[in-house]
Amino acid sequence: MPKNLLEQLREVTVVVADTGDIQSIEQFKPQDATTNPSLITAAAQMPEYQNIVDLTLMTAKKDAGAGASPAQIVSLAFDRLAVAFGLKILQIIPGRVSTEVDARLSYDTDATLAKARDLIAQYKAAGISPERVLIKIAATWEGIKAAEILEKEGIHCNLTLLFGLHQAIACAEAGITLISPFVGRILDWYKKDTGRDSYPAAEDPGVLSVTTIYNYYKKFGYKTEVMGASFRNIGEITELAGCDLLTISPGLLTELQNTVAELPRKLDPAKVANLSIAKISLDKTTFEQMHNSDRMASDKLAEGIDGFTKALISLEKLLAERLAHLESNKVTA
Repeated sequence: MPKNLLEQLREVTVVVADTGDIQSIEQFKPQDATTNPSLITAAAQMPEYQNIVDLTLMTAKKDAGAGASPAQIVSLAFDRLAVAFGLKILQIIPGRVSTEVDARLSYDTDATLAKARDLIAQYKAAGISPERVLIKIAATWEGIKAAEILEKEGIHCNLTLLFGLHQAIACAEAGITLISPFVGRILDWYKKDTGRDSYPAAEDPGVLSVTTIYNYYKKFGYKTEVMGASFRNIGEITELAGCDLLTISPGLLTELQNTVAELPRKLDPAKVANLSIAKISLDKTTFEQMHNSDRMASDKLAEGIDGFTKALISLEKLLAERLAHLESNKVTA
């Protein structure tokens, strides 16, 4: 019987679910799962996850103490909600869940370190080994430096909002566990910048970016895993078959599952050895020069941090409104 695209993709790539929706994770049974502020905010508004939100709020209220203000309770609950979803997800998947550090800390190494350590402490308190958690951090220079320290402490990291080769090289040299280059957001930028409506999958700028990063890593023997993310269509996914990991939304997982066609492997470490690739030596000055000269990477990193920040603010507002509802109905933990 012919195999669908998802079945074939699993043979050459680790498939990860890009969602906070636990029902979707149960349906597709991925190896790993990733979340981000936008996904957690969306999931927190679904009726089926109201119990997770309510329990997190009420436990935070109890732990904050009798004199705590609503703002203090919401702040405590906010820090715990992503972990609460992560714990639910880890009951389903065999691998790792990615949990994101507050995007508002993206340019603060010390604050990122503190938040990452707190997230891991919460998982440990719930009986989860650090090996099953990836701490997601924006791939700013400050974020990469924080992740380098965390990796040496045994806390594994997933560097996100990654759009340029300079970010990828800095992550690899810092010994980061995994990076998430954003395919679809790169495509979005180029379509807007050029006025083009579309690109053939093989010429998609996001696909080409991930291919370049993958080949660079394999050419020079870096151990950092490449996980393509933020897809707009299944053509982008099939062009990256063979990538270490791909994190895919439920909608595109369904489309792959429903499509029967041949899926040739496009990325293969065996094909990299003969490629002529120049090695780049990177320090902070070089990183900043490359970043400032890459309009797409500069634009999309700033835009991504801003977008995640807005999602976090929306989540804080949602939690505050839910807390007021629970208190008016005298709900207790």
